Amino acid sequence: MDEDYGLLDTDQAQRGDEWSSIDYTDTEADRIARERDREFSQFRERITDADQFKLEESVFDEATYGALYKLVQDGQIAAFGGPVSTGKEANVYTALGGAVAKDHLGTDDEPTVAVKIYRINASDFREMGEYLEGDPRFEEVANDKKAVVVGWVRKEFANLERALAAGVRVPQPLAVERNVLVMEYLGTEAGRAKRLAEVSLENPETAFEVVREYMRRLYDAGMIHGDLSEYNIVVDDSELSLIDVGQAVTVHHPNSDEFLDRDCENVASFFRRQGLSVTGPDLRAYLDDHADPTPA
Repeated sequence: MDEDYGLLDTDQAQRGDEWSSIDYTDTEADRIARERDREFSQFRERITDADQFKLEESVFDEATYGALYKLVQDGQIAAFGGPVSTGKEANVYTALGGAVAKDHLGTDDEPTVAVKIYRINASDFREMGEYLEGDPRFEEVANDKKAVVVGWVRKEFANLERALAAGVRVPQPLAVERNVLVMEYLGTEAGRAKRLAEVSLENPETAFEVVREYMRRLYDAGMIHGDLSEYNIVVDDSELSLIDVGQAVTVHHPNSDEFLDRDCENVASFFRRQGLSVTGPDLRAYLDDHADPTPA
């Protein structure tokens, strides 16, 4: 691709090891929840009393409060805003970033950050199953919901870092604690960034070329989104960004070819509806011709 289209500059990303271990041991949040000091109890009461959190018992269990408390103490979060989205496995909230988040994002103003909180007690994780099956990191904890969620959240954090290193626009990850992920907020004071499915594209061909390049960069770095569609590509400040990368896998995953083919078909189907002549197999052939996911 000769044009830049506003994509990030990048060096060749390191191809990670799909089989790297995940630490499932108790986090600082679990310890805080067990000790329940007075300051933590007051913090918990403040959040519990807030209108946007009153009905979130399934999300805000005791150790989740501990995780949020730890993130406040660490300078990642200063104050909470409201809900951005709710899902079967996780809810996303806005928050005012703390001093450390401000430094990480390189802004002079207090940044808005996104706080993604995965449920532990309420979710059955059936939709996660196809991404976990065949991944040896999760074999021993398949029936341990807490361990699966902790591993999944850390995996999402690592996937965001890896996508950024590959030159793909994604929310910058800031911190992870137990079942809570803090990352850059994509959007404005008026609301979150719009999904590709929610906007009218003035130039579908350019948008397709940007998405195709993102897919190529990921694949070249040995990574596959695994659930790519117009619903997790957003328009932020006139730029396209990918979101929801928790399920992303490397080319080592036994289902990686199937996931990549599905991504290609989903993307091609959307852009065909925008008037372009593109097919899933054509997109897959392009990626195979222009990326080398095999480690040297």
